[in-house]
Amino acid sequence: MSFATLPDLVLEPMVRNALMEDLGSYGDVTTRAVIPSGTTYNARLNAREEAVVSGMQIAALAFRLVDPALEIVTHVADGDRCARGDVLMEIRGSAASILSGERVALNFAGRLTGIATKTAGFVAAAAGTDTRITCTRKTTPGLRIVEKLAVLHGGGFNHRYSLSDAILIKDNHIAAAGGVRQVLEATRAHASHMMAVEIEVDRLDQLAEVLEVGGASVVLLDNMDNDTLREAVAMVAGRMKTEASGNVTLECIASIAATGVDYISSGALTHSARTVDLGLDF
Repeated sequence: MSFATLPDLVLEPMVRNALMEDLGSYGDVTTRAVIPSGTTYNARLNAREEAVVSGMQIAALAFRLVDPALEIVTHVADGDRCARGDVLMEIRGSAASILSGERVALNFAGRLTGIATKTAGFVAAAAGTDTRITCTRKTTPGLRIVEKLAVLHGGGFNHRYSLSDAILIKDNHIAAAGGVRQVLEATRAHASHMMAVEIEVDRLDQLAEVLEVGGASVVLLDNMDNDTLREAVAMVAGRMKTEASGNVTLECIASIAATGVDYISSGALTHSARTVDLGLDF
């Protein structure tokens, strides 16, 4: 499976900052001390466990930013599955350059592969239904764009990228504005016709009011048990998209999807993904 990638131009500031953080003010003093000038080597980026790959573009970019002369051959695409022992990438050239870029490349690739792999597990658990698995804004500060890309590599979908993408009326908005009717009427009066509107509810009486007032295209059904979710889906009857959220785990995905909701969103895809074990071997 292959996926569109982001332009290196978009990713470069993030990767450059990570390299500057790692190299510090004086560079890789260990490599400079122990590796003779002119030493060349072939290195392999290996998978040490089964996973869904993400971050190969970023890992390659990290090595190229350290040394554009490095020869990089990528054997898998972001979104591909790999088995333990698979060679994901080969890097040939200056040993010093490879060693100086190694940790940043592995940090990105291991983290993003973990997100893609966790997402793929959630997607598999919902197989056989029409429910889509989406991420949230619960991402690592500064890494949102690549963590959301990793969700796509795992077969999931993205929720809004930032506060400016769409109107999502949460419980605190409702409380501060005075109620469901008030927030929806204010949204209808002020929102652009190009802006999608979603509203969160945690009770069926709130949902009934949303349906009565109108003005939203998606309803977020927060922390509802499965029986309540089924009732909510029946109440909506296709008039708007339904999204279940709140304490979503791999173990409960299948039962939530079986209620008929259109989307299940989970912050765990990004905030709780385990880093996959990848290694660079000379």
